Amino acid sequence: MAKSQKRYVCQACGSVASRWQGQCADCAEWNTLVEEAGAVVTPFAAKHNLQGGGRSIVLTSLDAEVALPARLATGIAEFDRALGGGFVEGSATLIGGDPGIGKSTLLLQAAARMALDGHRVAYVSGEEAADQVRLRARRLGLGKAPVQLAAATSTRDILTTLSSGAAPTLLVIDSIQTMHSDLIEGAPGTVSQVRASAQELIRFAKERGTALVMVGHVTKDGSIAGPRVLEHMVDTVLAFEGERSHQYRILRSIKNRFGGTDEIGVFAMQTEGLAEVANPSALFLTQREEGMTGATVFPALEGTRPVLVEIQALVVRLASGATPRRSVVGWDSGRLAMILAVLEARCGLSFSAAEVYLNIAGGYRVQDPAADLAVAAALVSALSERPVPAEAVAFGEVALSGEIRPVAHAPLRLKEAAKLGFERGLVPGAIAAEGGPLRLAGFRTLGQFVDHMLGR
Repeated sequence: MAKSQKRYVCQACGSVASRWQGQCADCAEWNTLVEEAGAVVTPFAAKHNLQGGGRSIVLTSLDAEVALPARLATGIAEFDRALGGGFVEGSATLIGGDPGIGKSTLLLQAAARMALDGHRVAYVSGEEAADQVRLRARRLGLGKAPVQLAAATSTRDILTTLSSGAAPTLLVIDSIQTMHSDLIEGAPGTVSQVRASAQELIRFAKERGTALVMVGHVTKDGSIAGPRVLEHMVDTVLAFEGERSHQYRILRSIKNRFGGTDEIGVFAMQTEGLAEVANPSALFLTQREEGMTGATVFPALEGTRPVLVEIQALVVRLASGATPRRSVVGWDSGRLAMILAVLEARCGLSFSAAEVYLNIAGGYRVQDPAADLAVAAALVSALSERPVPAEAVAFGEVALSGEIRPVAHAPLRLKEAAKLGFERGLVPGAIAAEGGPLRLAGFRTLGQFVDHMLGR
C-alpha cells in the first residue's frame, strides 16, 4: 500500500531531501528547503510490477525520412535570427532576462505582428491586468492587433479555455513563475509548481501544435529561477541581455533543438518599443576618433554573425607603494590577468605598478577567446601611448607560452571588417599565410606583436 512521506524541496536547485535542514547539501544555499505536501512513496513491488499494464512501443530505423520543421516567422528579423528562422509548431521556448529589460515588450510586439499576419495568438499575463497590457500595446502602436488577451494564473483554467476551440498558433505565458497548478500543493513560483505548470503547458503545445513561449524570471546571478529541469523540458532557451542604463539589448540563443546556439538578435530600446538593429557592427563602432590610444577593434563572432566591437584600455601609473586596481567591464577578469601576466613574463612590459581598466564599448559582452590579441593591443597602446592604426582590426588567441594561435572562422571575421571599411588585419601568422580581403600582418608570438606595436 502506498504511504505518504514528507519531503523537502530546495527552491534554488530543486534537489529533494527527506528532512529539513538549514543548508541545501547540493547548492549550499541557506533556508531554501520547503516541505512539499502530498508526496507518496510507492512500494518497490508495486512500482516494478511485471504482470503487464504497459504497451508496446514502435521502433523505427535511424535512416527514416524526416521533413524539416516548418517555421512561423514573427515578423521581427532579429527575433527570427535568434530562434533559427522562427518558431516551430509544437515547440516550447523559454525567455529569461533581468526585470525591466524588455521581455514582455518584445513578446507583445511579436505576438501582435503574428496576429496581424492572420495567425491566432493568445497572450496570457499573470503579472499584469489586461488593461495594463492594452495600454502598453497602444503605446507601441499595436492597439488594433487581434491578439486574444487574458490575465490569469490557473493553468487548468487557461488550458480548459484554449482547448474549447481551435488551438492558437502562438501562446505566450508571462510568466511561468506566476502560474499555479491545482494538481500540486504549494504557492506559485515554488519548484514543484513551476515544474508542474510547465509540464501541463508543454503537453498541450505538443498535442495541439501550438508554439509556446514562456517568460522566466532570473535570479541575482543571472540564471533562470526555478528548477533546472525547466531548461531541459523546453526546446529553446533565450536570454535577453543588456544594461538598463544602455539603449541596446541582445537576445542570445543558449539552447535550440531546431537551430544553432549562440545566435544573437540585437535591439535598441526606444519610446515606441524595441527596434531592430540590422547592422550591430556599425552600432558598436560609432564616434571613433583618430589617434586615440588604448582602443582596438575586434571582430567577435556570435553564432554565425560577426560583430565588430571596440575594446578600450586605460593604464594609469601609480606612486610607489600604492595597490593597483584591475577593473573589467564586458570581459572575463581572469582572462585579463592572464594577458597581463604573459605581457610581463614574455614581452618585458611592466603593469605591476599601474592600474588597468578594460571596457567593451556599448555594453557588449565578449566571451570569444579570439579577443586576446585585441586586448593585448589595447593594453600595449595604452601603456606606450601609441595608437593602434584606425583602419586595423586584431584577433587571435594568446597562449601562456606567448604563442599567438589561430581561431575559427577567420575569413568570416575579415569579410565583415572589409565590408565596414577596414583595410588591415593584425592576426596570427597561420591566418596571414592564407590571405584574405585585407592587408594582413601575421605574428607567431606576442613578443613579435609587441615589437611591431612599439616600432622596434
